[in-house]
Amino acid sequence: MVKLDACGLSCPEPVMMISKAMKSGGKEYEITVDNRVSKENVTRYAEHQGYTVSVTESNGEFTLKIQK
Repeated sequence: MVKLDACGLSCPEPVMMISKAMKSGGKEYEITVDNRVSKENVTRYAEHQGYTVSVTESNGEFTLKIQK
């Protein structure tokens, strides 16, 4: 599993990070973001790429588990 930390970054940077990671062809990713817009945009992008996304929230941070 590839783990990414995009806290403190605003879109489109988190989407660009997950896009670059997905080019490796992996099946599982985890990315942490700290704002709702990034959560929504990364989720939308991953689902568009054929992945399923589950989200957990803790202390204002969202952890997105992305799987194919």
